[in-house]
Amino acid sequence: MSEEPEQAPARVSPARQWGEYLLAILAGNILYLLIEPRLPNALHHHLFRVDAGVLIDFVLCAAIYGAIRLVRIA
Repeated sequence: MSEEPEQAPARVSPARQWGEYLLAILAGNILYLLIEPRLPNALHHHLFRVDAGVLIDFVLCAAIYGAIRLVRIA
């Protein structure tokens, strides 16, 4: 049996990568702003504080970026 060599991942231009970052951040923030009124006050984000709202916003942005990467790989 012969093994086929693994292919290296396709290179992505820095501009496209930054575009994906920007899209994930904007979409995550918009999604958070849409769901924030339905969240309890303890999960709201308050300016200039590190709180649960920031964590939820980060998780949404990271999940959207992960979805973008999965679509790009497929």
